[in-house]
Amino acid sequence: MKNQLKIVVLAKQVPDTRNVGKDAMTPEGTVNRAALPAIFNPEDLNALEMALSLKDRVEGATVHILTMGPQRAADIIRDAMFRGADGGYLLSGREFAGSDTLATSYALSCALRKIGPDIIIAGRQAIDGDTAQVGPQVAEKLALPQVTYAEEIVEIKDASLVIKRRLSSGTEVVECPVPAVVTVNASAPECRPRNAKRVMKFKCALAGSEIAAAPDSEAAQRAVAKPYLQIVEFAAADVDPDPRQLGLSGSPTKVKKIENVVFQAKEAKRLTAADEDINSLMVELIASHTLG
Repeated sequence: MKNQLKIVVLAKQVPDTRNVGKDAMTPEGTVNRAALPAIFNPEDLNALEMALSLKDRVEGATVHILTMGPQRAADIIRDAMFRGADGGYLLSGREFAGSDTLATSYALSCALRKIGPDIIIAGRQAIDGDTAQVGPQVAEKLALPQVTYAEEIVEIKDASLVIKRRLSSGTEVVECPVPAVVTVNASAPECRPRNAKRVMKFKCALAGSEIAAAPDSEAAQRAVAKPYLQIVEFAAADVDPDPRQLGLSGSPTKVKKIENVVFQAKEAKRLTAADEDINSLMVELIASHTLG
């Protein structure tokens, strides 16, 4: 594997859909992200860890985040930098609002052509859609080979990666040439925690729009003075897209509604450690074919 390996992780700041309220949808049928708390998409953290572990194994490799979203999406780039990433790219603009997976993958592929990475790693799917479509669509648009359901990079060769995939019936090991797109399962290793020294070093990392919003702030002045604190920000025009394929106009999919479903147990039993209670439970579990 060559030195100066350029790895880009596709990551998404998602609304925390675990507690959805009545204001979660807009009148246009899109998710009202401003009404929900934002978090780092969980499987994208697994993807980040895979990228960072690859960086640890290849001298000179770099890891950058690419995310599409409003200004606040820069938060997950800083989070990734606290964990070991070298920097990131924020793709932001009103043109991208309301994008479904098709428009999202198109916009990301335009940005990736500009960045020119060797390996693209993404989480299998985002919790706000659960489609698992963006990674494969990016691979298709860039005409790159892809490995899905990745769990571990087993071996690094001169021009390929050997990857273990997690399937419903077990695992398989495949070899894939690079450049390539890899999507990562939640069964892959969890992401390493934030590093205190890196938090202090990169806490003032800012995107261009954040600097412009408060140019006289201490954080903005520090970011301007130190290039490693500058998060690259792309507007739509910077990545040369076809405007018809962006945002709502490029999104054939519409969300009709979302619901917060709460599962409740119909019946609960309190058991003691007595032999009689344990035997009764075992008989019930065997009768229902839960055991045996």
